[in-house]
Amino acid sequence: MYAVIVTGGKQYRVMTGETLRVEKLDQDVGSAVEWDNVLMVGDGDNITIGAPHIAGALVKATIKSHGRLEKIRIVKFRRRKHHRKQMGHRQHYSEIEITGITL
Repeated sequence: MYAVIVTGGKQYRVMTGETLRVEKLDQDVGSAVEWDNVLMVGDGDNITIGAPHIAGALVKATIKSHGRLEKIRIVKFRRRKHHRKQMGHRQHYSEIEITGITL
């Protein structure tokens, strides 16, 4: 069984027991998280699609850790103008483990 959820402005296809990194959540490590904005649930040949969400569908997960991704370097350069600008960014994330999908 799999589901498509929305968190942090992105859509993720998740399955029970799967570990993934999402945008940083405000809860503590070890706490349980639930998403009720489930867009789609698939179980074999049975696929349920919401309009836009499925009423009563729930995805449960636990937060494993928080962290920061590797640095992304941004360089802006204009030739022959003596202009060069460098920036960097490290995005925060939360690592979660999906514990259950209910329809």
